[in-house]
Amino acid sequence: MTEPKTNPSRIAYSCYYARNRDGEQFIPEHVLSYQVTGRLTLNSADKTYVFNEGELRFIKRNQLVKFLKEPLEDGVFKTISVYLDQETLKSFSLEYGYHASTTGNAEEEGIIRLEHQPLCKSLIDSLMPYVQGDHLINDDLQRLKQRETIMVLLQTQPKLKDILFDFREPGKIDLEEFMNRNFHFNVQLKRFAYLTGRSLATFKRDFEHIFHTSPSRWLLHRRLQEAHFLIREKGKAPSDVYLETGFEDLSHFSFAFKKMYGVAPSKLLS
Repeated sequence: MTEPKTNPSRIAYSCYYARNRDGEQFIPEHVLSYQVTGRLTLNSADKTYVFNEGELRFIKRNQLVKFLKEPLEDGVFKTISVYLDQETLKSFSLEYGYHASTTGNAEEEGIIRLEHQPLCKSLIDSLMPYVQGDHLINDDLQRLKQRETIMVLLQTQPKLKDILFDFREPGKIDLEEFMNRNFHFNVQLKRFAYLTGRSLATFKRDFEHIFHTSPSRWLLHRRLQEAHFLIREKGKAPSDVYLETGFEDLSHFSFAFKKMYGVAPSKLLS
């Protein structure tokens, strides 16, 4: 495995030689990403996306995503991504006068599969000589490539304007619905609080009012319930289920599972 060779907040090149499950990730900034080789599977709260070699995607900021990176046929998994941070987009907005419409894009999916466009492919190709081998992109060139990326997206994907230049923070949303859809993401409580439009203190207070228990206790119980269902009813292996339901390691999952159900998770498959 090789780590990204440039500042991950701007441009990143990833290369893996083995199947890699990085668990879940909070996406803080918009990102344009191209699948050079291999297969990437992304799971949002309620949908799975699979991207193969040559496919392009746009991922919106402020969402939770699980991902699986797979080299195919003894090959290599490679992606190249351009991250579009809020500071850069705000500067671009002021300079060129782009603004999101007042109606917003609430119905747009968080992960958008982009149609093949020669301009997008040309942009990605122009980055490859810099990120492969031992080359690094200096900060000034990274900034230029970010601005080029914005211009290319506006030219080829006009609908993204209302996403790129929407600088609002998450608003207060239905906490019960959100948690029931996202409990399997293993992130800190402050992330859940932020994504539901609350301070951490308000999140905890609202949570206990709705669920009549603490967030940590509810999350553990809900994740174990889901794990029990997946093992017993779906026949899934505990080694797959513990990651899927938001546990950090198999030993902690097995201990908590046996404490709650009185039997090791592996015994449910017997």
